[in-house]
Amino acid sequence: MNQTIKEHNEEARAVWEAYEFGDPMRPPVFLGTTALFFIFNRNLNPGGEVTFESYCSDARTMYDFQIRSQVWRAEHIAHYCDDRVGFPEKFQLRVDLQNFDDSAYFGAPIEFIEGQVPDTRPILAGEKKYALFDAGLPDPLTGGWYAKAHRIFEQWLEFREQEPEYQGSPIELEPFGHFTSSGLFTLAISLRGFEFLSDIYSDPDYVRQLLEFLLQGLVARVEAHHRFFSLEFPNPYLFFVDDSIEMISTSMLEELLLPYYKRYKQAVTNSEHIRMHLCGDATRHFKLLRDELGVNDFDTGFPVNFGWLRKELGPEVNIYGGPTVMDLKNSSPEEVRKETNRILNSGITEGGRFILREGNNLAPHTPFANLAAMYETARKFRY
Repeated sequence: MNQTIKEHNEEARAVWEAYEFGDPMRPPVFLGTTALFFIFNRNLNPGGEVTFESYCSDARTMYDFQIRSQVWRAEHIAHYCDDRVGFPEKFQLRVDLQNFDDSAYFGAPIEFIEGQVPDTRPILAGEKKYALFDAGLPDPLTGGWYAKAHRIFEQWLEFREQEPEYQGSPIELEPFGHFTSSGLFTLAISLRGFEFLSDIYSDPDYVRQLLEFLLQGLVARVEAHHRFFSLEFPNPYLFFVDDSIEMISTSMLEELLLPYYKRYKQAVTNSEHIRMHLCGDATRHFKLLRDELGVNDFDTGFPVNFGWLRKELGPEVNIYGGPTVMDLKNSSPEEVRKETNRILNSGITEGGRFILREGNNLAPHTPFANLAAMYETARKFRY
């Protein structure tokens, strides 16, 4: 290990430790890279050899590609955030259900469109709105796409049995299915389509019936997968999402969804405080979610008024955020430095509970020079 890498790793470790102990020296920097970032990466995946369809459907493809992606990230991305640089000390693989897992669990078929991430189409559109009620709740372990997910996992166990390490680093298989990647409102729209929004006014009884049905199904699946993977249940940690709430008012959120959120939380976690990811312009809801649901950790997307948000939530709430993925991909390094400085000096760092990241998940082929500009700007900032 050369001296530069050694110094980077020592600094990154110290920064995260200081943040976790409540005495941060500067904002830690995190960079999110999903399968999209790697599959549409010409350097890691030349010629698009691995497609989303092959990645999601074939056990060996997903297994090998996740290993390659983690090596590539450690070699090419870790230099520009507070990751450890160097060959991974271990590989953590998870059956990747993207963001289609909840709707596919309830039976929505997955569509693979070239150049796009996989998704499902509504199965409750029009006169089919009651179809799920007629079919009943899916099997909590093997409903919909989860049957394939478990077959993939069984194959992975065989792969790891044959080769428990990759180039000397152990391979760990992480649990899946023990959380929701959509959230109730987003899931309802995925299954019913945007008719669900008009249903709120034209058929409120149906709306509550569908939300109740989805809640029962999600809780059953989450609990079943905790049991399957021998995880503590209720779990002491909860990461929750529901991006589509950006489309409704805070009063509607409070009246329509908050009771279901509280029941979901009570069912799956014993923690008072939870973490939530919300993309889009949803920050107007954050105070309600903090006060009524116990969210003290918000992972933001964009757009975000960081200075206002810190004043709204106070100094003790953890907030993740930073320059938009479009800024990072398309701007010059100087523009990225300027935007990063603007965010860091907006008031968001008051209290020291801010983690700088892209908003939200890096776009393929984001210039390294721009990542370096954001990271070096954060490294110069001091509390």
